[in-house]
Amino acid sequence: MKKVLIIEDDQIIANIYRNKFTVDGYQTELAFDGEAGLKTMRTFQPDIVILDLVLPKMSGVDFIKQVRAEPGSARVPIIVFSNTYLTNMIQEAWKAGANKCLSKTNCTPKDVLDVVRQTIGGGGAVPTAAATPSSPAATAKPDFADIEGDTKFLTELRQTFIENQPAALTALRAGLQNLIKADNETTQLKTIHELYRRTHALAGNAGLAGFIHVAQMSAAVEALLKELYEKPKSINTSTLRTVASAVDFLGFLFERGKQPDRPESAAVNILVVDDEPISQRAVVYALEKAQLHSTSTADPNAALKLLTETHFDLVFLDVDMPGMTGFELCTKLRAMPQYKKTPVVFVTALSDFDSRTSSMMAGGNDFIAKPFLFIELTVKALIHVLRARLQPVK
Repeated sequence: MKKVLIIEDDQIIANIYRNKFTVDGYQTELAFDGEAGLKTMRTFQPDIVILDLVLPKMSGVDFIKQVRAEPGSARVPIIVFSNTYLTNMIQEAWKAGANKCLSKTNCTPKDVLDVVRQTIGGGGAVPTAAATPSSPAATAKPDFADIEGDTKFLTELRQTFIENQPAALTALRAGLQNLIKADNETTQLKTIHELYRRTHALAGNAGLAGFIHVAQMSAAVEALLKELYEKPKSINTSTLRTVASAVDFLGFLFERGKQPDRPESAAVNILVVDDEPISQRAVVYALEKAQLHSTSTADPNAALKLLTETHFDLVFLDVDMPGMTGFELCTKLRAMPQYKKTPVVFVTALSDFDSRTSSMMAGGNDFIAKPFLFIELTVKALIHVLRARLQPVK
């Protein structure tokens, strides 16, 4: 019997995977933090490890480095769960010796089971050896789960997720209030770390339960909070406002329905207007991190022409541009019938952020301050794109 070690600090998720692997014929052990995982690794001697990268006591990356340094486990396959927005952490995991990286919010237990079967065999995998029609191998369990049992299990999982939503939202809002009230960096960082852990758990649970939008939003917010924790100098009015908007939007996602989400079929198209080449490229790159397609231009007049030729779901406008300000461009945009409700986000200097946000927005929906974190703009874009698509037009 092949042995699987699962290292995951969320006990609900860990137990789901353990049950899935046990039913399929694997001997499975759990560990809920990095240090416990390392101890279990040495005693249990698994054939494969499934590892969350975000763990207490010892990170997933440090765990991989320790394992690869020990001769007895240097070659054991390690599959890691990652947040797709935490690209630096994913790269560190690859360099440390991870064999495969899976998105925690986008893969199901069956997806992970399939990867394990392909990597080490065992379980319910159909043997590869030739078999005659009358041999036991020919009637081996096919490579799929009990559909009826999975459906019942997923229904129960979704119901549990829905029942836990009010408590999860209350905790996020309380954490946000504590963050806003924090009067020193130590308190700020402690609160940000607590929020980070909560959004990490929420992203994983939402992904398993099929709530794609909650999972996608939570994963992006998790990445933003992680970056704020690691770069305290980035904590400012703009980033705090983005975190607050994200928590508010998660509340909207919780309230909008009780059914799992369907993946979006229509592509998103975003217009970026900024005369500063570096700033323009930074906005485009941040959108690419969320797999959001964009068209960019430095010329406000060219932007007006693009707006008449192509439909855009979201517009980012630099405020100070030669020939036509972002405010003036937004006023002209709002005069077009097809863009009366399209979200518009102004990009402005941090030193001018407070005065801009307290003034009339000229038809804009939001502000973000330069210099911005890539992931902050990603979060901002997801909020406006998803809200526009999910909220009924009045």
